[in-house]
Amino acid sequence: MAKRRPSGDGMVRKREDGRWEGRIVVGHKENGDSIFRYVYADTQKELTAKLRQHIDIYQGVDLTEQSRMTLAEWLDQWLENIAGTIRPTTLARYQGAVRIHIDPHLGSKSITQVTGKDVQKLYDALASHGNQITGKGLASSTIRGIHSMLHEALDAAKQAGLIPWNPTEEISTPKFTCKSKQILTDEQLDTFMEAIQKDDIWHDFFYMELTTGLRRGEICGLMWQDFDEAHGTLTVRRTIHAERGGRLTAGETKTGAGKRIITLPPSTAQLLSERRKQTYSEWIFPDPLRPERPTRPDAAYVRMKELLKKAGLPSIRFHDLRHPYVKHTTKIFSLRSMAFQAQAYPDARRKTRGACQLHRGGQSQSPVRPLCNRKRFS
Repeated sequence: MAKRRPSGDGMVRKREDGRWEGRIVVGHKENGDSIFRYVYADTQKELTAKLRQHIDIYQGVDLTEQSRMTLAEWLDQWLENIAGTIRPTTLARYQGAVRIHIDPHLGSKSITQVTGKDVQKLYDALASHGNQITGKGLASSTIRGIHSMLHEALDAAKQAGLIPWNPTEEISTPKFTCKSKQILTDEQLDTFMEAIQKDDIWHDFFYMELTTGLRRGEICGLMWQDFDEAHGTLTVRRTIHAERGGRLTAGETKTGAGKRIITLPPSTAQLLSERRKQTYSEWIFPDPLRPERPTRPDAAYVRMKELLKKAGLPSIRFHDLRHPYVKHTTKIFSLRSMAFQAQAYPDARRKTRGACQLHRGGQSQSPVRPLCNRKRFS
C-alpha cells in the first residue's frame, strides 16, 4: 500500500510545451488518494516561488473531495444545513442574497478558487449597480449583511475542509454609510400622540412603543404572563414574525440580550393593569378580529402608516418610532406631554400631576393617560 502523502508535499516537471508545472497535495479522498493543486509558470524560478507560496498556504490543511464543488453548490448545501437553526425570514433573506447577488458573480467558480479580490469585486459591483430593479447601488447596510452571511458560509467551508482559508478575511468589512434617520420632531410627536389618542384599538400598542422603545415583533409577542403588575415590570422573552404564507410564529428575541426585564413607566403599568381587566386573551395585544392570536407585526406597520398619513406626518419606518423614545425621554418632553394631557383631559389633571418615570435607564418622564372607553378584545 502506497504511503499517504502529507498535505503540502509537491513535485515539479517541465511540460512538452516548455512551461513548468508544479503540483502539491492539498487533501485526500475518502479512499486515501491524494487531491492535488496544480501551479504553472514560464520559468522554473517563477514556479518555485509560486509553489513555495502555495505550500505555505496548504501546510497542515487536508481538503476533502467536496472542495471540488462550486461556490453556488456549497452555499446551497450550507443554507440547507442551517435552515433549522435560523428564522424562516432570515433564511429567505439569505437565499435571496445568494440567488440574486452572489451566484451571478461568483456562483460558478470553484470554492477553492474564490479569492479576496473576487469578493471585493463583488462588493464593488453591488455598491455600483446591485439593485436589480433600479440599477442603482445597494445600501451599505445590505452589502454588510451579505458580507456577514458570506463570511459565515465560507468559515463553515473552512471548518468542513473545503478551503484552506476564508477569503473574506483578506479584505476589510464593507464600510457602513450612516444616513440621517427621519424621526418625529417634538411638534410632530405631539401630533402623533393626538392621533393615537383617538384610536381605541391601537392607542395602547403605540403608547407601549413610545414609552418603552420595544421592537414591533416584541410588542406583538407580549403575553399577560410577562407582565408583573405588583412590581410594574415586563419580561421580554419572545418575538412574533410571519413566515412565508402568512403563518405567525413566536420565536427568540433578535439577540440574546433581547431577553430582558424592563421596568415600566407607572402610566404604562397602569394602562396594562386596566387593559388586563377587560380582556380574555392570553396576548396583551391580540389580533382585534381573532383575539386568540397575537397582533400581526405587518398590521401594526400598516396602521402606523395610516395614522401618519392621516395626521399629515412624514412616512417614517416603524423602527424610527423607537428613536423618539430615546430622543424625547427628557424633562421637557415630559412636561410638554403632561400639558397636552391636561388640556385634552381636564378631569385628569390630578393624575397627570404624578407623571411617571420612563425607566430603561430611569432618565426621564412620561405622561399618564386616563384610561377610559377601552374596548374589550374578546
